[in-house]
Amino acid sequence: MPRKTPQAYLYVVDRDLGFAPNPFHGVCTLATCKPRIRSTAQVGDWVIGLGGQRLKATGKCIFAMKVTKKLTFNQYWLDPEFHDKKPVRNGSRKMMVGDNIYYLDDDALWHQALSHHSAPDGSVGEDNLVLDTSSKNVLVSNHFYYFGSAAIAIPDGMLSAIGYVNAIDHRVFPHPAAEPIIQWIEQEYADSLNLVLADPFNFDKSTGHYSVKTNRMS
Repeated sequence: MPRKTPQAYLYVVDRDLGFAPNPFHGVCTLATCKPRIRSTAQVGDWVIGLGGQRLKATGKCIFAMKVTKKLTFNQYWLDPEFHDKKPVRNGSRKMMVGDNIYYLDDDALWHQALSHHSAPDGSVGEDNLVLDTSSKNVLVSNHFYYFGSAAIAIPDGMLSAIGYVNAIDHRVFPHPAAEPIIQWIEQEYADSLNLVLADPFNFDKSTGHYSVKTNRMS
């Protein structure tokens, strides 16, 4: 059963390529990485990504998305609405980082499209596949704010007031606790709803391949 009180999931974005989340084509999606968030977040919850030391943006908001739809990988793969989210590795940077990469066939075998999570030689990135498909869900938002490399500084005290600290893994807060942050973003950036305000921090690395096993790109 759905929870009566929405929640807010806050986490540090380690790398920001426009892949996870993918804010392009008018919809923000979280289809890879963060399987625990994808498993438990429900429609009406918020997911907020903050910068950390790697991006030199500690405490700054990279994106905030209200979950408006939750799909399975196959629903995401087959829906024409999300065709442009399928990666084209010889296309533009925006197309290179498409996150619509998984589907389950009739024999219950996972398929992974050539993508940022493939191996450098184009073969399946097995470790990435195992992690990504440990949750079968894709989070979709048509109510989001994506700041990317123009990440915004959240006013002093708002994060500390809810007990947020810059650390590995995500933190979950009841919506009322996170409401001041969400309300501030919605009021201050009302004209930025569903827009990509700046390129991702690591957009220049769009051609790269990531391995969860090594936590490195190649």
